[in-house]
Amino acid sequence: MTITIIEGGRVIDPAQGIDRVADLLIEGGRIAAVERSIEPPEGAETIDASGLTVSPGFIDLHCHLREPGFEYKETIASGTRAAAKGGFTTVCAMPNTEPTMHTRATVEYVLKKAQAEGAVRVLPIGCVTKGSAGRELAEMAELADAGCIGFSDDGHPVADSNIMRQALSYASGLGLPIINHCETPDLFRGGHMNEGWVSNRLGIQGAPNSAEETMVARDISLAELTGGHVHLAHVSTAAAIDMVRGAKRRGVGVTCEVTPHHLTLTDEAIMGGQGGSPFEALGSAAYDTSAKVNPPLRARADTEAMADALADGAIDVIATDHAPHGRVEKLCTFEEAAMGISVLETALGSVMSLIHGGRLDLPLAIEKLTAAPARFLGRSDIGSLKPGAQADVAILDPNAEWVVDAEKFISKGKNSPLHGATLKGRVSMTIFGGEVVYDGRMG
Repeated sequence: MTITIIEGGRVIDPAQGIDRVADLLIEGGRIAAVERSIEPPEGAETIDASGLTVSPGFIDLHCHLREPGFEYKETIASGTRAAAKGGFTTVCAMPNTEPTMHTRATVEYVLKKAQAEGAVRVLPIGCVTKGSAGRELAEMAELADAGCIGFSDDGHPVADSNIMRQALSYASGLGLPIINHCETPDLFRGGHMNEGWVSNRLGIQGAPNSAEETMVARDISLAELTGGHVHLAHVSTAAAIDMVRGAKRRGVGVTCEVTPHHLTLTDEAIMGGQGGSPFEALGSAAYDTSAKVNPPLRARADTEAMADALADGAIDVIATDHAPHGRVEKLCTFEEAAMGISVLETALGSVMSLIHGGRLDLPLAIEKLTAAPARFLGRSDIGSLKPGAQADVAILDPNAEWVVDAEKFISKGKNSPLHGATLKGRVSMTIFGGEVVYDGRMG
């Protein structure tokens, strides 16, 4: 039986209310003890975590692994290895693959592939509608039985209100959420970035905040009507968050997530600067396609509102929306470029910029990456370092400075607007089920 002791780190486990210097003992792939001092058992491997932070492995509720169908962008093998480098030990895979995950066969393929080639745990998300076409509900009970943790047509919002009503009612009976990409197609149509002074200056057609907010209002109303659970993917506007706050006060079944880029970047990044974020301007050219994402990077007031909403609890979790693309899909005009950012390997560094800037504290950020998504999933075996839990651990160096080199990403997706930026905070080691799946000490 493999025995590992992680010594002298600052152990932060929000699920247990732990924040102290302690030792962590792992035996047989599970957490055995968290104590102020543990005498190393005979034959134990010792990891010195002095000056580092030890947390549960991160959980990503929103990730695109692209397989099957788009293996040139990412594979389950490359995506989960990138996740491990980012401190993630669980990733929830979105269903916009080819074929889409609207059948048991595709879900089972993903799970078998992840079991054979994945570096970390993969939990599939099934489609709301067949083919994500928005016309006919998928066999949701069958997908749930196959192992799906929720349903989404991500990238394709469920535009038909009656279909969404039916989906929420059906999913409620299964005890699972509908995860909706909140975007009103008629308002977003033709938009390539946020509508505002930056889009006007660059001469690019923008999409207004209202494209997101009208869909958020509809989904909250339907969740209230049906008693279902709607999870709002990648919220990005202050007004949307205000609606979420009001709905939660009324007891509506609504939760939401925010991405690292919507927390730290603004639409000014498209001009080659980081728009009031903690990052320095990178000097890249205007019309930076690596900053094209959906929902679009917003104005500074919206970005600041996201950090406030994390602090006050309106936003439940941090999720990456990792969206890797091939080079050809970004090396083109801005209007032709695909939407999406490769995020897994920069997520911690981005979030740490808010901590170093005094906007968030580290235990809260870790809670939004561990205990909170575990609660969302209804899982007590992950997201915590409690004795008996699977030994999924992230060892972090909050003060390590590093320069982002997208060409060195493990992910096939090199599409990051942070290429060349200096971040402070990175993952030193990731342990999954008691085994080291990423070791930053090895270079």
